[in-house]
Amino acid sequence: MNITCPHCNFTKTVDPAKVPDRPVKVNCPKCSHDFTFDKLQGSVNTARTKSEVVPPEQITCPACGLVQDKSDNCSSCGVIYTKLRAQREEKENANLLNGNLAELRRKAAGPTTPQDQSKAGFWIRVVASLIDSLLLGVVQFVLSLLIDLVIGMMGIATEGDPAINTVIWLFGVSLSIGYAVFFTGYSGQTPGKMALRIKVIRTDGSPVTYGRAALREVLGKFISGILLGIGYLMVAFDRQKQGLHDKIADTYVIKL
Repeated sequence: MNITCPHCNFTKTVDPAKVPDRPVKVNCPKCSHDFTFDKLQGSVNTARTKSEVVPPEQITCPACGLVQDKSDNCSSCGVIYTKLRAQREEKENANLLNGNLAELRRKAAGPTTPQDQSKAGFWIRVVASLIDSLLLGVVQFVLSLLIDLVIGMMGIATEGDPAINTVIWLFGVSLSIGYAVFFTGYSGQTPGKMALRIKVIRTDGSPVTYGRAALREVLGKFISGILLGIGYLMVAFDRQKQGLHDKIADTYVIKL
């Protein structure tokens, strides 16, 4: 009869009279593995020997890091894996939800940096300047009438007097400069800008001081004006809607 090794398929012919009528343990002469052969059933028991027993599946505890046989809980720290996994998933979901809420709040709040904020264009700034000029003209007209009234009461002739006319002109210029510098330095908005909801800010987000307002409204606009108004026209073509006076003072004009 033939006996075949279930491990390497090596076959050997053996005299049936030499094989007991009961299951016997056989050692393969080729691969040296042991297996059980039953003459009566004419089959081979392919059960693994002790040397071939598959070791139990290992698992690493996610809490303490101990490597151990796979089970429902850790033999060292006692943590239940399913419960720990559920807690971690719940925490991750909460963090994800909080992150989404923070992102929604950030989007709802709008741009956070001056560079990202919506800038006021050329024409809206022209309209704001016209409103300021109208208001300033009314104030200057009223104050001029009061000055003429006071000088007239003093009996001083004003017609044709260059000195008086120069004083009145300087008064008007000072009033215009003071108007622009005060409102811009105080809140970044003249009344005209308030009416159209635009505002002067620093490019780094810091407040516009009176010194910065004077640099923008006096020196900056003087240079923008003497260059045939090109400094003002830059607002229409600049990517950040900055005129030359804005670049000199390091400012933006934004929409609120």
